[in-house]
Amino acid sequence: MRAFAIIFGGSGYIGTHLLRELLNKNEFDDYIIADIKTLTGFDEYIEKGNVNYITTDVRKKIEFDLDFSDIDLNKSWIFNFAAIHREPGHEFQEYFDTNIPGAENINDFARESKIKNIFFTSSIAPYGKSLDQRIESSSLYPETAYGISKGFAEKIHKEWLAEDNSRKLIIVRPSVIFGPKDPGNVFRMIKALKKGAFVLPDGGKVIKAYGYVYGLVESMLFTIKKNERCIIYNYAENPVVPLNEMVNIAKEDLNIKKPTIKLPVKILAVIAFFVQILFKIIGRKSDIHPVRVKKAGFPTNIKPQYLIDNGFQFKYDFKNALKHWKSISPEDFD
Repeated sequence: MRAFAIIFGGSGYIGTHLLRELLNKNEFDDYIIADIKTLTGFDEYIEKGNVNYITTDVRKKIEFDLDFSDIDLNKSWIFNFAAIHREPGHEFQEYFDTNIPGAENINDFARESKIKNIFFTSSIAPYGKSLDQRIESSSLYPETAYGISKGFAEKIHKEWLAEDNSRKLIIVRPSVIFGPKDPGNVFRMIKALKKGAFVLPDGGKVIKAYGYVYGLVESMLFTIKKNERCIIYNYAENPVVPLNEMVNIAKEDLNIKKPTIKLPVKILAVIAFFVQILFKIIGRKSDIHPVRVKKAGFPTNIKPQYLIDNGFQFKYDFKNALKHWKSISPEDFD
């Protein structure tokens, strides 16, 4: 009997990092990457036959023309990373059109294949805005289309779990994830610091939880070895630090001497609004968006209480994450 890892949305940033680590550790016998986006960077494994890429749209019924007759149903895992997530960046209904039917169709695939284990990547977005620290037992108050759709998807997977006592479900709620080759918030911050163009909203005293992608993957391998039927956990590095401390660490580590501007969030949002108008007039896109500015000024004080309570080793505080990032992808900092 062979253990399969079937990764929906596996061609994305988190999926490819997980796949690489699973292959390095020989965690499974066979790997199926099911995504609407083509898988790249794994040609040698595809040629060997232990990685299969299947073009898959989770918004539709999932059907694989593969022989699962020798699959180990108890040791195989389905990973659901497929989602519309960039916010802003999509129309309101797009989050619901993908994230909710995606969870339903993956549930149906799990029922038909009889695989016992699902790992779902949710988000901290279902917590909504809060000045208070959030742990896994905190109430959910999603406010955005993305957060609401992820909250619904969690509930859909829990319904699958409740149907059979032999099933297992893990839900991770990651904070902002960053790392090598990721053009997201942390990378944009570093580029702006190097240009002397980074603006600290309200002086940067706000707590902004973050997670290094290698730490997130280690937490996944940690939790799938646990015996609990249902695990819901946050992923953020521990302890979290204020944004201004992150900026100081980055400037010191990267030897950045340029000053950092400090402005109130309200002024930044107005500036971002007019920048958006200007870029629309000239027919270009800009990362400077009023929604992102407001998000930058609001805390995401997320505590990974489950991992702390269960003895998970957090290796990547912001300083160590930068050190590791530079060691494996120095070209990102040129």
